[in-house]
Amino acid sequence: MFDWSGDTSLAALFASAFLSATVLPGNSEIVLAAVVKAFPERTAVAIALATLGNTLGSLTTYGLGRLVPERRFEGRAVDWVKRYGAWTLLLAWLPVVGDAACAAAGWLRISWIKATAAIATGKFLRYLVIAQAVSLF
Repeated sequence: MFDWSGDTSLAALFASAFLSATVLPGNSEIVLAAVVKAFPERTAVAIALATLGNTLGSLTTYGLGRLVPERRFEGRAVDWVKRYGAWTLLLAWLPVVGDAACAAAGWLRISWIKATAAIATGKFLRYLVIAQAVSLF
């Protein structure tokens, strides 16, 4: 039987958050909600680990974007990143669009420091809202 202890659930949350930020399914919101419900005293740690895992997953996509050879690309995500720069990555938590924006930011060579700050901020705020909503019910 699976042991859903505090440490195991936090490790599962980190893995789920990382996978959720890639093209693989991870359902980190559901895992975060389960952890917050089961271990409300670990909400802050859960939010931090989910944010870290999801940010690292997005930075993986950003890094893969940097590996794409420089050539002319067209697309909505590329246009958004060209227009708004790293600020676009505040929305990196959005399904599909966020992955494309992270890859476009890497391809466009947006500063990794600015990219990391924007990605982490957007993801932290999303997980904070989810955890607050779960704690209300």
